[in-house]
Amino acid sequence: MKTFILDTNVLIHDPEAYLNFKNSQVIIPMTVIEELDSFKRINDERGRNTRLISRKLDQLRHQGKITEGIKLPNGSTLTITLDEPTSLAYNFVTNKADHRILGTALNLKQKGHAVVFITKDINLRLKAEALGIVAEDYEKEKVAIEELYNGWRELSVAGNQIDEFYQKKKLSVSGNNFFPNEGIILRDSGNPKKSALGKFSAKEKCILALYHQNIYPWGIKPLNVEQRLALELLMSNEISLVTLIGVPGAGKTLLALACGLQKVVEEKVYRRLFVARPIIPMGRDIGYLPGSKEEKLSSWMGAIYDNLEFLLDKPENHHFTDSQSQIEDKLAYLFDSGKIEIEALTYIRGRSLPQQYIIIDDAQNLTPHEIKTIISRAGEGTKIVLTGDPYQIDNPYLDASSNGLSYIVERFKGQAIYGHFTFTKSERSELAALAAELL
Repeated sequence: MKTFILDTNVLIHDPEAYLNFKNSQVIIPMTVIEELDSFKRINDERGRNTRLISRKLDQLRHQGKITEGIKLPNGSTLTITLDEPTSLAYNFVTNKADHRILGTALNLKQKGHAVVFITKDINLRLKAEALGIVAEDYEKEKVAIEELYNGWRELSVAGNQIDEFYQKKKLSVSGNNFFPNEGIILRDSGNPKKSALGKFSAKEKCILALYHQNIYPWGIKPLNVEQRLALELLMSNEISLVTLIGVPGAGKTLLALACGLQKVVEEKVYRRLFVARPIIPMGRDIGYLPGSKEEKLSSWMGAIYDNLEFLLDKPENHHFTDSQSQIEDKLAYLFDSGKIEIEALTYIRGRSLPQQYIIIDDAQNLTPHEIKTIISRAGEGTKIVLTGDPYQIDNPYLDASSNGLSYIVERFKGQAIYGHFTFTKSERSELAALAAELL
């Protein structure tokens, strides 16, 4: 029987992590409890998860002595252990919490336990390996990033099938396991330059022509095939959840904002464009910044404001045709009228957001549990768009395979109300495209 020792960051990442090790001994060192205690008063996602795991452990305490072991429904035993004197090397100072947890693991290993130390801290895994302790990441919510659903594919067909598609606006193709709302690039097998764009309809079980291919939301004209396929997902009222991932400069945030403005201001399908992004780490208090909440948020939301100003300054937009000097007034009008709201994700919990077009930028910095919290806020008639790049993560305990954005792509593929697109081309500038490719 294996003995799994859980680090503090694992329990904060997933408050039910202790239930995911079957027929084993699950150990929580007392130092972990002490660290959890230091987070319990923080008013962010870490604090909430800390309070949740504390309540769960307190409930287990009523089933027996948790220091002697509580039987779990999955056949495992959960125990909270006291720290004991350890034989750590001289450079592992024992007044450091991480080292006391390692000391617990080393003691159990020396007593003959088949110890596996579970932590999301990369450096701590390295230290554990140096002590001869098997160390692993918490992988319950990890996905194979190299096999992540792409959201679109190229399909080689006969030339007469493309002609049929243009004529009938639909095409049935057998022998392909398409996902709902998957983008399809039809390409003539005899003439690769002859092509057509479509989207798979699970309802009609065929490839349909793009409904929004000649619509330019808020004056934005797609610059490539990828952006045309992504716009179809963003503009479709039948799709309630969209994820956009890909290289920097692909236009993920700009396209999402343009479609959001189009749907809120022009078409009035939604009553508000709600934009948020994580303050890294997720939920970090912004109180230390000077000024009002709006002034504090502007420090974190620079990319959002930049894109909004660009959209409001486009000459194609017939609502606003004023000079560059009046862009701030245009933006203030949209905020004052309630058409746009920008918020830190710290304050989204507990809210119900009906009939809104919600954009969560930089979603790769969220855990799966945090993503679930956000999506569960969606009220009736709300659409959520998550954007990000899994290879640009600032959260120290996440990577391309374990972040919430990648997790959602894997879990939601195949759902009729979900659409996904992976960008591979940068349109920001020639320099940005080269940086994405070479660096």
